[in-house]
Amino acid sequence: MQAIQIMSALAQDTRLKVYQLLVERLPAGMTAGEIADSVKMSRNGMSPHFAILSAAGLVSAVKEGRQVIYKAEIKAVEELAAFLGKAVQRAHEETLDSLDW
Repeated sequence: MQAIQIMSALAQDTRLKVYQLLVERLPAGMTAGEIADSVKMSRNGMSPHFAILSAAGLVSAVKEGRQVIYKAEIKAVEELAAFLGKAVQRAHEETLDSLDW
């Protein structure tokens, strides 16, 4: 898991919106044009965002004819959620252990 890469990718407003859109459209996905229109950006302006989301394992792309369909990938987010959940659980356990009963 690449926690920093995942969190960094989602820390940018446009990329977070794109990921949220794609999660809502699972399993079908969306074309680059549909995504660009939804976030009010040009298709060319979306390219760096798609590259960052893809590198973080958050988005996959499949070419269908003349279009590219982007789909949300949830495995990376599931792994991040599990990692953060364990950290929170451990913090709670440490807090409980430090209490005098």
